[in-house]
Order: sequence, then C-alpha cells, then structure tokens
Amino acid sequence: MVLFLEPEFKERIWGGSGLKSFDYTIPSDHTGECWGISAHPNGPNTIKNGPHKGKTLDQVWKEDSALFGNPKENKFPLLTKILDANDKLSVQVHPNDDYALAHEGEYGKTECWYILDAKENAEIIYGVNTNDNEELNRLIDEGAFESLFKRVKVKLGEFYYVPAGTVHAIGEGIQILETQQSSDTTYRIYDYNRTDKEGNQRALHLEQSKAVIDLNNASPNTVPKDSTIQGQTYTEFVSNSFFTVSRWQILGELTYEKPQSYVLFSVIEGKGTINVNGAQYDLTKGNHFILTAEDIDIIITGELTLITSYV
Repeated sequence: MVLFLEPEFKERIWGGSGLKSFDYTIPSDHTGECWGISAHPNGPNTIKNGPHKGKTLDQVWKEDSALFGNPKENKFPLLTKILDANDKLSVQVHPNDDYALAHEGEYGKTECWYILDAKENAEIIYGVNTNDNEELNRLIDEGAFESLFKRVKVKLGEFYYVPAGTVHAIGEGIQILETQQSSDTTYRIYDYNRTDKEGNQRALHLEQSKAVIDLNNASPNTVPKDSTIQGQTYTEFVSNSFFTVSRWQILGELTYEKPQSYVLFSVIEGKGTINVNGAQYDLTKGNHFILTAEDIDIIITGELTLITSYV
C-alpha cells in the first residue's frame, strides 16, 4: 500500500512564498518549511489515501508496524522537509544522539541538503574556521562570527551532508530538500539580532552549542556516486547508519526494486505515474509518499526527478 501524505507547513521569520512553486497552498508569504514526510509530534503528516486515510503517520507507524516491515525503532526515524529561505536562517548546530537523549529527551539531528534552487552567489554557512576548542569558545564569547563561520557558495543540484555537531546555516535565496533524523532540536549560535512580530529576539543557545560542536569533522561532505540503471540516472549522495539518500532522474520507465521494507519519496521535478501491485497513481512535483512493505511490483514512468531515503 502506497502512503501519500498531506504536507504540513511552518511559518518562519525567514520564510517566503517560494513553496508555491510546488503548487502548495501555503498559510502565508512567510512560509519557511514544508514537512513532507513526518511522524514527529511537532508536525505529523496525515495520510491522504487508502484504508489509513485521515490518520497521521505516527498513528499508522504504531498501529500497523507490519506495513513498515516490523521495524525495531519505536518512532519513525526520518523527516523530509522542503525549506524556502527568503532570508538567511540562524546559524545553528544540532546535538548527536547521546547529548540530545540526555538533555532533550529525543534523538539528535544529523541531516543533509539537496539544493533545489539558489539565486546567483547564494551561500551557506558550513563549518567553522578553527580546529581548536579554546579558540572556538573565545570567538563565540566575543561574538566574532564573521571570522568564525565558513561560507560556501552553492548552486542547484548540489548536495551537502550535515552531521550532528556541524555549524551550519542556509542563506538567503536558497530552496532545499532536507532529509534528517526525526528530531526538532536546534541550538542557535547567531540570529543577526533579528526580532519577531512582537519585537523580541529569538533565544540563543551558546553554552549548548559549545558543548555539541564537533571540530573533528572539518570536511563532512560526501562524494555523489552516479550510475545508470535500466537507462535511468541514479545518484547515491550518502549512505550510513542514519540514512541512505539518493536521486532518480527518470526519462521513460523504471522497474523499481525497494532496497528496504519501506522507502520515502519526494517528487522534486516533472510528472509521471507509479504502478504498484497493479494500481496506478499519478505523480507530480511536490508529492511525498512512502512505499511500504506490501509494495512489491513497482513501475515508475514519466519525466521526473525523485529524491529517495531510507534507513
């Protein structure tokens, strides 16, 4: 049974109206995030089709674990988002599992970004310009952020792996698809002294940030692996204990073989169809869905680009 999901939207101080390009009906022109595949309590998706229609993904995960191959995890492990940065995001860092479980009561947050769009000369913050903890703490205390943060120019189609402990920020004019651990714990280091609608600055978490920044992984990015399968272009971006994230560029027909019991899909360009166990579903840009353990005979047809992920 294919599970199609109703997106959840989050308004953000840095958000815009760019998510309309996916034909979404967004709540305002300050919409920063589409949670496309989520069972997190801060924004679980609702199932759009089939016998579980109207239930949330976290409900189905608990009630029908066989649909996911009876996984060992108590909670759905991944979260897929599309972010639209009309303004730059705060500079932040996420804790690893050990720190987050001890201090926040949830898992840590290793994530990765596929650049969906980027204006000319757009940039991200990706790491810091020191490998010394004493210097790191001093620069944070002094607010010497211009010299501390490492900036990287980005363009459409690039991929960035952001393990827990990596200082990072998405810059203005960038749209990304983010695959991450199902966690909502973020420590802000710097927020450009911005204020919200009430004139309040958002909280910073400097001591937590110092505790979790990992200086041992100065160059965390991965090297994409391209291959051709049944005449279609397949790119594996990252594969580790947290997730495997890949891109399919389909022009024609693909008989898809699931690598795991369940796989998460996001359609980021084009349109087509997916035929599963004899039932056909239309696919279009902005769709998010899960192929479950019941889905065996799978054929994807059309001109479309998909991002997939699984544990």
